[in-house]
Amino acid sequence: MQHPVGHRVAADGSLLLADFWAFLFNPWAIAQYAHNMTSTVVTASFVVAALGAFYLLQRKHLEQARLFLKLGTTAGLISSVLVAFPTGDVQAKHVARYQPVALAAMEGRFESGPRAGLNMIGQPNVRERRLDNPVTVPLALSVLAFGHTSSEVQGLNDFPERDWPDNIELLYYAFHIMAGLGTILIAIMAAANLLAWLGRLEKTGPMLWVLMLAFPFPYIAVIAGWLTTELGRQPWLVYGLFRTAQGSSPMVSGGTALFTLLGFCGLYLVLGVLFLFLIAREIAHGPSTETPRREAAHA
Repeated sequence: MQHPVGHRVAADGSLLLADFWAFLFNPWAIAQYAHNMTSTVVTASFVVAALGAFYLLQRKHLEQARLFLKLGTTAGLISSVLVAFPTGDVQAKHVARYQPVALAAMEGRFESGPRAGLNMIGQPNVRERRLDNPVTVPLALSVLAFGHTSSEVQGLNDFPERDWPDNIELLYYAFHIMAGLGTILIAIMAAANLLAWLGRLEKTGPMLWVLMLAFPFPYIAVIAGWLTTELGRQPWLVYGLFRTAQGSSPMVSGGTALFTLLGFCGLYLVLGVLFLFLIAREIAHGPSTETPRREAAHA
């Protein structure tokens, strides 16, 4: 859907598989899969580290808490770096190469030119076709997108408006939330591992509080990343081939689609509440040491 390959267009306009191996080894799909799977490790690592910090702050289950903290911070640092480099970097270069209009919207960039700066902060003003109050890192966008400071990065004005993403503002903020939180996650895990190396992590209360309270950040970053991906693909259902406006079925009414959407929302709400209840119960219960002791006694 993001970068269709290995296909051909039949006479009636339908898409047919022409090269199975090109389809299977789509470079976009491989990079995105690696990026997604690494982000799941980041999320799990922060949850494990948060649980360890929680138990240490309460002075409960200390043996398991130390294990959780060590495992979570070590895996968290490695995966947080990998989700940015190389997986995120490769994914960004694919966007620059195959979806340049999406990159322009993600950066709130309207004018094309070489030596492009990376917009860290700003508010996209689509009506006036500019980014208000920008704070920019010089040359960084050209380097990140194409690997060289003199590389030209296209702006939205180079593309017809019908090919612009539908919601440039939301895409811009989603991308910057994802990238900003990703940077914060690396900084948190780097600080935690430095304290662990110095032998001070378990005794540093503020850092334990940070680790405990930071566990929602990866979830937010993952959601913002998916918003970036899907909003950036618009207005295409299959990029460059099939527009989202053409994707609705004349056999399904708007009311039916809305009813189904509300049903799924309700289902996931129930599952989410149940998940939180069960997780909270297990955290309050804590790790059990009775079973291993009984097994050791029988042995």
